[in-house]
Order: sequence, then structure tokens, then C-alpha cells
Amino acid sequence: MEINRIVKMKKLLVILLSLSLTSYVIPAAAQGLHAEGTKIVNAKGENVILRGMGLGGWMLQEGYMLKINKESQQYRIRERIEDLVGPEKTAEFYDLWLKNHTRKTDIDSLKAWGFNSVRLPMHYNLYTLAAEKEPVAGKNTWLDKGFSMTDSLLAWCKANRIYLILDLHALPGGQGNDLNIADRDPSKPSVWDSEANRQKTVALWKKLAGRYVNEPWIGGYDIINEPNWGFENPAEDQHGLKEQKNAPLRKLMVEITEAIRSVDQKHMIIIEGNGWGNNYNGIMPAWDKNMILSFHKYWNYNDQASVAHIVKMRDQYNVPAWLGETGENSNVWFTDAIRLLEKNNIGWSWWPLKKIGFNNPSEIRSNPNYNGITDYMNGKGNKPAAGKAYSGLMELAENLKLENTIIHRDVIDAMIRQPFSNETLPFKNNIVSNHTLLKAVDYDLGVSGVAYSDKDTADYHVSTGKTSPGNKGGIYRNDGVDISSDSSRREAYYVSSFESGEWLQYTITVKEKGSYTLTFKLAATAKVKLSLSVNGKAAAKEITVLPTGGLTNFRQLEVKNIKLDKGKQVLRVYADAGGFNFDSIQFQK
Repeated sequence: MEINRIVKMKKLLVILLSLSLTSYVIPAAAQGLHAEGTKIVNAKGENVILRGMGLGGWMLQEGYMLKINKESQQYRIRERIEDLVGPEKTAEFYDLWLKNHTRKTDIDSLKAWGFNSVRLPMHYNLYTLAAEKEPVAGKNTWLDKGFSMTDSLLAWCKANRIYLILDLHALPGGQGNDLNIADRDPSKPSVWDSEANRQKTVALWKKLAGRYVNEPWIGGYDIINEPNWGFENPAEDQHGLKEQKNAPLRKLMVEITEAIRSVDQKHMIIIEGNGWGNNYNGIMPAWDKNMILSFHKYWNYNDQASVAHIVKMRDQYNVPAWLGETGENSNVWFTDAIRLLEKNNIGWSWWPLKKIGFNNPSEIRSNPNYNGITDYMNGKGNKPAAGKAYSGLMELAENLKLENTIIHRDVIDAMIRQPFSNETLPFKNNIVSNHTLLKAVDYDLGVSGVAYSDKDTADYHVSTGKTSPGNKGGIYRNDGVDISSDSSRREAYYVSSFESGEWLQYTITVKEKGSYTLTFKLAATAKVKLSLSVNGKAAAKEITVLPTGGLTNFRQLEVKNIKLDKGKQVLRVYADAGGFNFDSIQFQK
């Protein structure tokens, strides 16, 4: 009974979160998308900006999403799991994974949060056999599993008036030398090395297009995800970044388009350049009137120069552009990117909805037995017993359900509200009365420079050559603010590396007007200073904090006679001379 009650409460929290963000929901669009000049429009001719989320990790697991960084293609992960628990239990785990990862509640929530599209990364092996496994060479055995999963997803999208974009993420044989992306086995022929693999790819797209030709909530066909292959100089340019002709890539995309058009004249064809979607040398001009240019964008600056190449090509060839995949960064980067994209009338699809990690809307909870598996697979631990490994895998698969994940409201807010508003919102319902404890990590929701100020806010290593992750602790929230945890206390999070010139804002609701003592819980290795303001007015200036004996050795500092009026108040805590950790504030009247 207690377990059922907890599950119901988790479901209620998901619903309440959805309702809390409904004021930012994008209005439902009319059906049927197509290219019209440089715009994507619906059946009414209205401009549509796709605001989407990719379902990475569902049909195709990339190792990093599972915290596996060695031998991390999906087929190798599965082989290694079989070595731990045997084939039958491995199949049981993968069946539960596919069942739980994406369900109707996920799509319902995406709609409620404000998204209007979904990108489905498909693994070909859920739809057809590998070419070398076909009973009759050159024939195609169709598998019901993938088509059935896609049918269900489309039904959920239709019910929510959300566009579904089909993305062939893993082609037969694989389309690149970044092996995880396409689950590629380098000992076997790639799609570029095998006519059988190319023909199977073409046939699969024809099968999909014939099945969904009359479905207006299919937004388009993203025909080859992130090709990264050196055709002219494979030894020195294995990912095709310097490729000048891209002739095999263009040829295969034209063949796929012709196959689709033989059964479907309605849906948009989405193409991607070489070099992970950005090298379009030799590919243009367009060969179809209903075609979209897709590009991918990670870890670079969010300035006009970062999209200039795709905007120039869009205008030159009079075709729409779409950012088909991006993400894996901080909330600051997300907000800035979306502002840049929509200023240029470019839609977007973030990556991914969920993984074991904090910089996405839904974080999958790990567990100790599964951690034992990842330690072993990453070369950091002993081989776990079969029973413990099986228990860890099945618990992980149960944790895939949205109601069992950690919903990161700050990530959703950074994508849906913050690009269009500088207003701050309380992160939690901070009602202040006598002895109220306010956690430092629960600063306001809002853009950098308004809800908080931090010196290191995002990862721009593609532009700078230096990795700088924003939140160095990688937990709890995805802003620029650094957050760490105390391993001795469950979910005891605190702000770390609170540096000189940084500040945090807290919107509180005071129940009773009066003079309060604010007790700060701080840790420092040297003498530092902090200040406090209330509603923009200085309340305490440059208070000295003495060393506490270590950055995890927290001590209390009382700041007395802070006048607080009844009702909404805005507090800011400033690090004047910083380099300390900040756990909480307790209010005492």
C-alpha cells in the first residue's frame, strides 16, 4: 500500500509540473507540413517553427546515455550484458526497455510542457533483418516490432497534435565512423561498402513512406542521420569534415528520395550533410521541391556566425532549414541557441528527452547494482554476480518510466519560457516563517544575469578548444551555477565554487513582517565576504566569513536585523570575495 501511494504521488507531481507550464504551451498547428520557399508551413500556409525533442536512447542506445564509455555501441553493450546474465534475461531487459522508455505519458507531457514535435531515432534492426541475415539474399524480411512501436508513437502524437519526424538513425551497416551513433560493427561492411545495405536502406524508406503516406501528423522523413564518412580521403578525414564532393552520399539520398516519392508525394524529405550533418559540399542544389536542410549544432557559440553557413545555403537554394539535433549543454546555452534559431526562423529538435544525466528534461535514476555493471564495463570494478546484475538492469528499466524519473523543470523552462522572457520565477514555493530553511540550490528560475550570475555558464569547446561545463558538479540543476552533493546525506545539495562577483536570487513569500536573523551555512578555506540585498536595496554589506577548515566543513554565520515585509520579497546573496561553498539560509524572527 505504501509503495502504491508513493507511485501515485509521483504521477501527481508529473501532472502538476505539466499544469504549471501550460501557460507557455505553443498553440496547436494545423495539419500537413511542407516546404514553401525558405519556410516550413502547414496546410493553411502558416509559418511553423518546429520546437521538438528527440527520443534518443529508445530504439538505439548510445553508451554515454547509460554511463558506459568503453565498447559502447548498442550491439556490444548487449553482448556484454549477455555475458553477465545470459541471453534470456538480456532479452527480458531489452523488451522492458523498449516498453518503458517512451509511452503515451511522455508525449502527453511534451505537449503540456510546450513542445510541438518529436524526432524518432530509428534503428533499422527493429524494422528489418540485417542484410547478411536474410534467408534469401537481396530480399527484405519485415519485422513488426519497429512498425508497431512507430504506429503507437504516431497515435500518441496525433492525439496531442504533435508532429512526428522519422529519423533513420542507424542504417544497415552504419553510415559513419562515429560508431555509437549508428550502432556500427566495424568488422562488417558499412552502408557505403555494401550494395545490399544501400538497397535495404532504400527499401526500408519506401516501406515507411507507403505506410504513412496519408498521415498528416508525420512531419517529415529525416533520411540519413549524421553521416560521417571520408569518401575521398578516408585515412586522414574519416568523418568527412573536409569532403568536397560527397558524391556517394548525394547519390544514396537521391535514390531514397525517388523511392519515397514513388509512394508518397506529400511529406517533407529532410537531408543532412556529411561530417555529422554540416558538410554540404557537392550535395546541393536540391533535387526535390519539398526538401528541408537539416544541420546539427553542439558546443559552439550561439552567435550569428554559428548559423551563417546554413542561413546562406537556405537563402541561396530557397529551401527551409531545421536544426535537427542539438543539446547536451547548459540552460544558458539552450536559451541562447533557441533565441538565435527563432530569430532566423529556424525550428529545432533537442537531444535527448531522457538519459542517465541531468541536462535533459527527464533524468533516469541509476541504482547501486547497475552502477556495479558500469564500473565493470568501464574497467573500474570487478565482474558483478549475475543476480545483482539482473536486478540492476531490471530496476533501471523500471526507472525509465517518466513518473520514476527526475523531471528537470529548469531545463524545460530554459527551452520553452526563458528564450522569450526575462521574468524570474521561484524554483520552489518558498514560504518564509519562523525557522524556515531555504536551500541555496533553490535559487530562482530565469536567465543568467537576472535569476543568478555566474562566470562559467556553458560549454563552448568547439569554439574555444576548452571544455567548461557550466555546472561543474553535474547534478540537480543545469544552469551555470556549480552544485555539489554531500555523499553522507541523501540528496544534500549545495552551491559550490561560489566565486567573487557571482550572486544568487531567491523570491520568497514572507508570512509575517518583522526583523529576522538569517543564519547562513557556509564552508571556506580562506577568509571571504558576502553581501545581501532585499528588493534591490542593500541589507547587509561585505560580511566577513572566516575559514571553516575545509570546503565540506560547513559552519553557521548569523546576519541579524534583516527587515522583511509581508508578502513577496526578492533576496540576493552576493559573493564579494568568493571561493566558498553555500548550503542554506535559515530564517528566525
